[in-house]
Amino acid sequence: MTENEGLTMSAKPATIPERPWFSSGPTAKRPGWTPEALSGAPVGRSNRSKVTVGRIRQALDMTREILRIPADYQVFMVPGSDTGAFEAAMWNLLGARKVQLLAFENFGQLWADDATKHLKLDAEVLSAPYGELPDLTRIDPQADLVFPWNGTTSGVRVPNSDFLNGHAAADSGLVLCDATSAAFCMDLPWDKLDVATFSFQKALGGEAGIGVLILSPKAVERLNSFDSGRAIPKVLRLKKGNAADAAILGGDAINTFSFLVIEDYLDALRWAQREGGLDGLIQRCNEAAGALFDWVEKTPWIDFVAVDKATRSTTSVCLKFVDPAIQALPAEAQAKLAARVGSLLELEGVAFDITGYRAAPPGLRVWCGCTVEAEDVEALLPWLEWAYAAAVAELGLVAA
Repeated sequence: MTENEGLTMSAKPATIPERPWFSSGPTAKRPGWTPEALSGAPVGRSNRSKVTVGRIRQALDMTREILRIPADYQVFMVPGSDTGAFEAAMWNLLGARKVQLLAFENFGQLWADDATKHLKLDAEVLSAPYGELPDLTRIDPQADLVFPWNGTTSGVRVPNSDFLNGHAAADSGLVLCDATSAAFCMDLPWDKLDVATFSFQKALGGEAGIGVLILSPKAVERLNSFDSGRAIPKVLRLKKGNAADAAILGGDAINTFSFLVIEDYLDALRWAQREGGLDGLIQRCNEAAGALFDWVEKTPWIDFVAVDKATRSTTSVCLKFVDPAIQALPAEAQAKLAARVGSLLELEGVAFDITGYRAAPPGLRVWCGCTVEAEDVEALLPWLEWAYAAAVAELGLVAA
């Protein structure tokens, strides 16, 4: 082992985060959560019974209220989490026009691959490397647009909705937005979105398996007027005959849902209401992210993956090693360092699952969504210093 010349080893910090869950999905449960929150779930009941249908309708109504979704938009649930919801939208709606897709992180690239390789659409992929956004001036308002609002794997989000202004015209294309790590933590411009999707296990810390799909009147009209001619699996099918399936869009389940999952989502929604609704949730997110942002700004060996400050995510905060000595190492060595930092923190019970996404620049990813307490982020920061120094020394690296 070579001596580390640039970092001073220190004793372990005295305080650990009370809630060490910083995973970017599934994310931390709401503060104070226990399994007792699920005790009222109508398990063992038919998914067509009044009580189970009532639970779904209640969850959808609360979702609409908290997210301030317009009354004429359809809000319903589909199988397969956010992936299932977004796939359902793509398979049912795309093909009538040229499609542009923004690919600046893993899921944006996934939708681009679906469009080009599987749906075989007339598609243009506007790409950017991790940390950057594509050239938004190239967006064609006459084309359908597919993009993630917040790049969960890159820590890059769109800075505002100005790039969507051209899609406001009645004859413009549809705007399909993957909002899974933005919903409940960022204010979404519903008047500019025709499709938005998210899953329970992201911002509100729910359980997995169910996605929420939101359609504007313009998107419903596309369902009613467009026939792709492609076969669509039942779990993705939003039409009945030649028109939108009014029962599904009205809230009926496509297939049987877990009512433990629904009950858990209801519990999270009630908590969100107690926290002041969307404004309160955004404030919580900004406070947690703000604590991390301040630390990054004054810490020389770490920086944001997001190049532009205006595009930094306040939920999935992705960080990269910027010490020149570490950056000079092969990517495999940097990834090994990130994994060891994560392992040390997990062994100490300080933070779980904060290693960066496998395809992103080697580093860390800390979830700062609304279910995370700012004081837990603050308690994490000295541990990040300790774990980095310990991992560098243990692996025999020399930091500048």
